[in-house]
Amino acid sequence: MRKFIAVGDVHADWAGLWAALRAASCVDAQFQPTPPVQSGLYQVVLLGDLVHPKSERDYERLTGLARFSPRDPDHLLLAAREQVAHLERLRAYQEAAPHAVHILLGNHDAAVLDPRFVLGTSGGLVHVEFDPAHGGQHLPGHLRAWMEGFPRELRVGSVQFAHVSPLPSHLHYDDLFYADRTAKRWFRETPENVRRSGLSFGVYGHTQPGGGILLDRGTGFAIIDALPDREYLEVLLDPAHPDPVQSARAVPF
Repeated sequence: MRKFIAVGDVHADWAGLWAALRAASCVDAQFQPTPPVQSGLYQVVLLGDLVHPKSERDYERLTGLARFSPRDPDHLLLAAREQVAHLERLRAYQEAAPHAVHILLGNHDAAVLDPRFVLGTSGGLVHVEFDPAHGGQHLPGHLRAWMEGFPRELRVGSVQFAHVSPLPSHLHYDDLFYADRTAKRWFRETPENVRRSGLSFGVYGHTQPGGGILLDRGTGFAIIDALPDREYLEVLLDPAHPDPVQSARAVPF
């Protein structure tokens, strides 16, 4: 049996990410994996969307600017540099325990690798700090290569960790994905998709359910885009057991 510590969408909330991993005893004061992670007893799973703060206020917190503008190249440079520095730290953390630290590819990460899709918010904020065509900067080559290696899902027996949902169509962030409204609503409208996909349990992010982690053991899923609510998911997992998820709980930090 192993413990899985799963953290939802990061969106450049590095303080929140490291606080969650510290609370879970997964990172030490030097930002290195703790002995339980190094041994593989603890497995860390990040569900993607490492980049792109969620709001202008979050960009301001990241950059130290009083007012952030996505149309100011100097502001974009600051936003890119700060995220690059933290991505470097996370890359070093994973490289110290690659067998136990799993980072999945989120759609925002994919948009940095393929800037055909300019992502933003309904309020008009656009995420272009890594898009030179819109005044941003290139992601450094070694970080691009690292991110290109992120898997789109993690399977542990009949348990799946993925960014969006159990549907194969939600593993690829293309035109069809962005036109598909079910990516944000599937867990309310068709939660049976987990069992129909042959899974006993699924852990997903991408959408904030509101009020922290949404955990439905009956249907067999958790929606954990809850870093702003300061929660992560802890799962005790025995892949050899008929019911592999021995326990699952939202943990505040």
